[in-house]
Amino acid sequence: MKMSDYQMERIRNLFSSLKERSAFYKERLKSIDLSEIRTQADFEKLPFTDKDDLRDAYPLGLQAVPDRDVVRIHSSSGTTGTPVIIPYTKKDVEDWGVMFERCYRMAGLKTDDRVQITPGYGLWTAGIGFQYGVEKLGAMAIPMGPGNTDKQLKMMIDLKSTVICATSSYALLLSEEIKKRGIKDVVHLKKGIIGSERWGDKMRRRIADDLGVELYDIYGLTEIYGPGIGISCDYENGIHVWDDYLYFEVIDPLTGKNVPDGQVGELVITTLLKEGAPLLRYRTHDLTSIIPGECPCGSRYPRIDIIAGRTDDMVKVKGVNMFPAQFDEVLSGIPGAESEYQVMIDHLDGRDIVTVFFETLLPEKERAELEKDVVVRIKAAINVTVIPKAVNVGDLPRSEKKTNRIFDNRY
Repeated sequence: MKMSDYQMERIRNLFSSLKERSAFYKERLKSIDLSEIRTQADFEKLPFTDKDDLRDAYPLGLQAVPDRDVVRIHSSSGTTGTPVIIPYTKKDVEDWGVMFERCYRMAGLKTDDRVQITPGYGLWTAGIGFQYGVEKLGAMAIPMGPGNTDKQLKMMIDLKSTVICATSSYALLLSEEIKKRGIKDVVHLKKGIIGSERWGDKMRRRIADDLGVELYDIYGLTEIYGPGIGISCDYENGIHVWDDYLYFEVIDPLTGKNVPDGQVGELVITTLLKEGAPLLRYRTHDLTSIIPGECPCGSRYPRIDIIAGRTDDMVKVKGVNMFPAQFDEVLSGIPGAESEYQVMIDHLDGRDIVTVFFETLLPEKERAELEKDVVVRIKAAINVTVIPKAVNVGDLPRSEKKTNRIFDNRY
C-alpha cells in the first residue's frame, strides 16, 4: 500500500516527539535519527514492534503520556503469558469511537437500530468498544455481554434487537438455538457485525440463513485501539480500513520485507494519532493481503482481505506446515460437510496422527464416501493424510467466545 502524503505528514509529527514522550521507543530507536525518515522506503527500514516487546514493557512501559492524561487501560485477551496493557487518553477513546461509528455506518446502521452486544466487557476491548460506537452513532445499545443464551434470546425478542454483535462462534450458537426453538419469525434481526476470529463461507451462510441477516466482518486488536479499525461493506470483497488513523503494511513473515499489493503476508500497523501508547510497525501476526483498486461501494478507504489466519496458528506435522484456514477451505468445498470441524494431532506408536472431526447432516450409512472424499481432498490440498470422523451437527462443542480448531496433543 502506497503511503499517502497525509500519512507521511502524520508519521513525521509522531516522530517529532516520540522519543521524548515514549521511554519504550527512546530505548528501541536510540541509534536512529527519526528526522531522517522522509520517504516510505526510509520508513520500511525501521524495526518492527512485536507482542513480546509489549509483554516486556508490562505493566505500563508503553505509556507515552503523564498519568493524569490516562483515562482508561485495556489488556489483550490472551490467556497465556504476561498480559499486554494499553493505556488510552481521552482523545484515544474519542478517536476509537469515531472509527467504530464509521464501521456501523458502513454496515448501514441507523439511529433507530437496536444493537445487541454479546462480546465480553472488562479489560478486553470488545464489549465497551461496540457499545461506545453505538452511542456515538446514536442508536440503542443493549449491552448483554457473553453467555446466558436463554436471556440473550429473550432480550432479543422482547427488545426487538435489529443488530447482533458477536464472534462468529457465538453467532453460530445463537442461530442454531433460534432454528431449534422455531423462533425465527419473532426475531427482528437484520444485520450481524461479526469479529474476533476467522470464519469460512459455509459458516457465514449458515448464520446468515438461520438468522436472516446481512453479515459484516469487523476487524481490530487491543494493541491498536480494539475492534472497529476496519469493516467489510455490502459488496463483501474485503475490509475497508481507516487509513487516516492508521498506516497498514503487509510483509513476508520470514524476511520482513514488504510484499506487493494482492500478495498474502503478515499485516503490520502503525498508529498515526494514538497518544497513550503509539505503536510503530506493529506485527499483528494476522495473514491477509492489500486489495488493489477501488471498491464498487465507492468508499475512498483502502481494503485488506478477510483475515486468512495467523502466523502463530501454524503447526507442523511430518514436515508439513498447516493452518486452521486450510482445513476450513477444504471442508467448505465438500458437499455434505458442514461448517464446524476440529483437528486433533496426537503422537502414537512413534508417529503423528491427524484426526479431523467434521459435522454433517448425512445419515451414518452415507458417511463412508464422504469421509473418503475428505481424506483425498485434504491430502491434495495440504499434503497430509488424516483420519476422518464424520459426526452429527451439534456434536462438536460450541463457544460463546472464540472456537479452537486445532488441538496439538503431542506435547
